[in-house]
Amino acid sequence: MRTFRRVFRCAAGAFATMFFVHAAWAQAPLPPVGKPVSGRSSSTFSYEFKSDEQTITINNVTYDLVQPYVPGKKTDLLVLRVTTKSKQVMGDIGMEGSVTVEAWPLGTDFGEKPRYSVTLDGTGVNTARNSVLVFDRTLEEVEWWSVHALVNGEHLFDTYVQPVEFSISRESDTPRFVGLEVPPDDTKDARLKDPHVVAVLSYASAERVVREALLTCEDPKRAEAYRSLADEERRVEYVEGPVPPAQGKTQPEPARAIKITWSQAFPSPPNPVSAQIPVAGVDLDLAHAKLPACMHAAAWKR
Repeated sequence: MRTFRRVFRCAAGAFATMFFVHAAWAQAPLPPVGKPVSGRSSSTFSYEFKSDEQTITINNVTYDLVQPYVPGKKTDLLVLRVTTKSKQVMGDIGMEGSVTVEAWPLGTDFGEKPRYSVTLDGTGVNTARNSVLVFDRTLEEVEWWSVHALVNGEHLFDTYVQPVEFSISRESDTPRFVGLEVPPDDTKDARLKDPHVVAVLSYASAERVVREALLTCEDPKRAEAYRSLADEERRVEYVEGPVPPAQGKTQPEPARAIKITWSQAFPSPPNPVSAQIPVAGVDLDLAHAKLPACMHAAAWKR
């Protein structure tokens, strides 16, 4: 049974002292009895003038208590310290920003090395299904996100659409997370510089990438149009068919698929085209994907 998504959040500048009062905590391994643990961090705000520039700088620190959810595994209660920094010059496009997440097992002094620490350029971070950290990396006009495992901080994938989440089981919560990465022109992976590449579809569990699919188009000009971040819009969604009639004690499962839609950005007419990739069991069924003309999907690994 899942316990909770978040126990509480403590604002910066206040002491965060842990007391074991939630009945659901009996589900989680408790730290050994020891000294009380407390933490204090500062948040700051400044509004400055320099010549004709007006600059706003904000540093925020919050604490969270979470229990990562990984199906079939016991996990420790973790204390997260999230530090968000931003610097915005009024009137400018874009901003500077960074997010740091540090995680300690509950009962560990904050002076000790955290179990993991992740720092990324970005504007904020949230949890999804109590299984992953979703970092908002949008500092300029292009929106994108990075997804990391909540249990250990490992990077799972980057995505240029908001991550999609769903469960592949009606009997028990078995989360999956999907993203679509459009390789930038300066990508370090030489394979993604091929002019036929459209995008990489990532399909992950709570702790690892299950499958990556490389989407390509036979026509380089059409592939370039699909990749365009200025002229093309993308949407990824989870679609589910009807639940078939039950047979015996087995819980029937509906047909599941990932749908990707490309549309031309305004003021051009949308002219949407879609791809649909079935979810079969715990994996993607690339062999039965329904794709636009010229497009192909193949298993791929970084």
